[in-house]
Amino acid sequence: MINPVGRALRNRRAGHHTLVWAQPDVQAPENFTLTSPAFEYGSPIPEHHRGRIFAANISPALTWTTPPAGTEELVLIVQDPDVPGKRPATHDLTVGIDPSLKAIPENALTNPSPLSGVRHGKGPLGRLGWAGPAPIPSHGPHSYVFQMFALNRRTTLTEKFTLAELRDAMAGHLVGRARLDGTYEIR
Repeated sequence: MINPVGRALRNRRAGHHTLVWAQPDVQAPENFTLTSPAFEYGSPIPEHHRGRIFAANISPALTWTTPPAGTEELVLIVQDPDVPGKRPATHDLTVGIDPSLKAIPENALTNPSPLSGVRHGKGPLGRLGWAGPAPIPSHGPHSYVFQMFALNRRTTLTEKFTLAELRDAMAGHLVGRARLDGTYEIR
C-alpha cells in the first residue's frame, strides 16, 4: 500500500553533503576499510536490522582493516542523509572503540554495550545506542552511512553526548576514516 505522505516527500532529502563525513573539519585520509558480513557496500541492509520502536534494534556486525598508526580510539557515526529535512537523521553515535579490535559483533551497539569502554551519544528521540533504519514508507530508498573515524587521542565524552560535542572532540585529531553505505526502503 502506498503511503501518500512518503510519496509527496519523495524529492525532499537532506543530502549527502549534510553528513558528518562531508564537513570540512572532519576531513582525513580514507586509509582503512569498513565492511559488514550482513551487507555489501551500497546494498540493502537486511530486515533483521531495521528500526523498531518498542523492540530491540539489532545492529549489524562491522569489521575493519587495521586503522592508521597512531590511532588511539575509533568513533562510529551512522546517519541517514535521505530524510526529508535539512539535517540527516543520526542512527548511532559511539565512542571509545578500541583500535586493536577488528570487529564489532552483531547487536554490540546496544546500550549498554557488551564492549568495554564504549559510550553512546544521544541519537533519535534521545535514544542511546543503535536505532535501525525506519524510513517513511513510500519515500524511496534511504542511504545509511556508517562513518568510522580514527582519532590520535581518546575522547573524554561521557554517556549521552551530542553530535555537536562529538564533532568538537574529533576536530584536529583525525588520522583516518572509513565508510560503509547500506540502503533500506519501506515500500
